[in-house]
Amino acid sequence: MQKTIVEKRVLIVGGSSGMGFALAQQLLAGGAEVIIVGRDERKLSVARQQLADNVLAISCDITREDRVAELFSNLGELDHIVSTAADIDGAYKLLPDIDLAAAQRVVESKFYGPLLLAKYGVPQLRESGSLTFTSGIAAYRPSARGSVVAAVNAALEGLVRALAVEVAPIRVNAVSPGWVDTPIWTFVAGDAKSATLQAMADRLPAGRVGTAQDIADAISFLMGNGFTTGTVLHVEGGHRLV
Repeated sequence: MQKTIVEKRVLIVGGSSGMGFALAQQLLAGGAEVIIVGRDERKLSVARQQLADNVLAISCDITREDRVAELFSNLGELDHIVSTAADIDGAYKLLPDIDLAAAQRVVESKFYGPLLLAKYGVPQLRESGSLTFTSGIAAYRPSARGSVVAAVNAALEGLVRALAVEVAPIRVNAVSPGWVDTPIWTFVAGDAKSATLQAMADRLPAGRVGTAQDIADAISFLMGNGFTTGTVLHVEGGHRLV
């Protein structure tokens, strides 16, 4: 009999905050073995204390191939790999103000990072396992300052479809969140975060912006449904309709 999702061994890159942290909480509550990965050792330590003593927390920069190779060389078999990591600090700029270094950080964290996770993680995944990455609404409803993030999200979705074919029967999917109230909005809107999110909530058919738990629920579905692969699951409160 195939193990249920809650009995499996899951690696979450970005698990120290936001959507990744919510997913870690959900999986732990069901009895899964969870490994959280991030760059910031302090944040990882705090998250581990908040989650459970048996959570393995590993510092790793997924934009560095040597570090990703080292990460997987020491982990053993996994059932699922999830990445919610994104470095968008300084990326939301109008075209004349785009900083190439900031744009490169987005590409590295949201495209090259998942690519490296697939390259080194797939050999560690059981045949029934999956990879789940995080795209975003910017690929469908870009803002005037969002060209870089929109392009990288779209590229990641193309990668998901190609990998789903190449590494089958391992499944590869992406969740595409809309506007979600997570710490990343501090970088996007600064002091205007609350007002900005409320303005969007007033526009959405769902009547609110998302929560980290909404996205965790979607990722759990993608991990657990064995007939879903090469798919982008939109969790955005109807944003593509307005």
